[in-house]
Amino acid sequence: MNLAQKLIDILKKDNVLLTGGAGVGKSYLVGEIVTELRKVGKQVVVLGSTGVSAVNVGGQTLHSFFAFGICNHLDELTRHDRYAKARLTEIKKVLTRCDLLVIDEISMVSADLLDMIYYRLRNANFEGSVLFVGDFFQLPPVSKGKENSLWGGFEYAFESSSWNAFEPVVVELTITKRTHDVLFFSHLGKIRRGILDSDTLEYLEALRTNVGVWDDDPTVLFGRNKEAEMLNIQKLAQIESEPIVLKAKEKVHEQSLHVNKIEGWKNALPIPVDLTLKVGAKVLFCTNKWGKYYNGERGIIKAIDENEVIVEKAGEFVKVERQEYTLHENVVMEGEVKEKPLVSIEQFPLKLAYAITIHKSQGMSIDSLVCNINNIFEKSQFYVAISRARYPKQLLLDYHYQRFYEHLTRCVQVSPKVGEFYQKSDILKIEEIKSDSLFDEF
Repeated sequence: MNLAQKLIDILKKDNVLLTGGAGVGKSYLVGEIVTELRKVGKQVVVLGSTGVSAVNVGGQTLHSFFAFGICNHLDELTRHDRYAKARLTEIKKVLTRCDLLVIDEISMVSADLLDMIYYRLRNANFEGSVLFVGDFFQLPPVSKGKENSLWGGFEYAFESSSWNAFEPVVVELTITKRTHDVLFFSHLGKIRRGILDSDTLEYLEALRTNVGVWDDDPTVLFGRNKEAEMLNIQKLAQIESEPIVLKAKEKVHEQSLHVNKIEGWKNALPIPVDLTLKVGAKVLFCTNKWGKYYNGERGIIKAIDENEVIVEKAGEFVKVERQEYTLHENVVMEGEVKEKPLVSIEQFPLKLAYAITIHKSQGMSIDSLVCNINNIFEKSQFYVAISRARYPKQLLLDYHYQRFYEHLTRCVQVSPKVGEFYQKSDILKIEEIKSDSLFDEF
């Protein structure tokens, strides 16, 4: 029995938290589960806790689907609902027919937000299962107006009374699909849990001397967007060929859709709406296309026109066509839950490979990588950054200031509440014991 079927069997009677560190294949497995269930006529709704998360899983945001508006907690929501009765009726129709609700990046869902979700499900008499996906050791909930404590004063989803009502089975994936380097993966595991012992400090210090990585024109990860944009512009300007701007082809399906919603969705996309390329430029693929390329793979532009881009990678030439990205909402049509398109664009799944933000690198597996950690400003950003790397020999830590160890100590922190949650949980490990990688088939 494969992994997806094992999860489906558990979901027949229980809610599930699918967790695990970066690069263990959570998103890939969720995609398989959703595909298998839809094949047999099951109604599945996929939601992300943020715009980027929703795009990555091909779903709606939690706030959009549940019509939360700007409400931060249950009291505000009950007042807000007096003016949203028509929308609530539509939500109830979808939830009544829904067999599985997937919520991605659960670590960024606060206790208050989970209470609001539970309130919606209870009022709709939801009888399906919920699959929570994410890693509480990674990005924490967004804190609003609670900035006095080390951890922002927020509360995680698992601290909500609603969490106990869901009572999810905790399933952890532990086998890496991104790297074959056992020592590197071991240190990543410690960093994920907030452990920075002398061995890991020594290992990270050695990554500062991998200066040969610069010779390969690597991808540089930055904490902030302005540094990433500046380096891409500089590197592109050094190439003598003519710049070509490939504009996304946009189609608005729902004319009443507010322009701010469209722009917010575009900003969350993994690709630029206006893509400037040159022959000779290095690019990253921004999606998986089995048998052709994977998310984060690097290549060099060889030819460009409006309908296709030729990219050379690993000595072979790949024809890249435009890919459709669609913002949709879940509605009931002909008795089934359907994804109604609101706006879509067609754009090449490529971006310049010289620099990228940590935020936009999630889900990527990058061969030659420099992590600029000067402006790490969120807990777990450091872990998210270095865990993009497939090979530690092609990973460089770039830090321009003194007191490297003190800076690392600030970067490698996790809330004690998260460690306690995992320690107290009965964790189910259901993977086949094998070490093959998702990338072996390329």
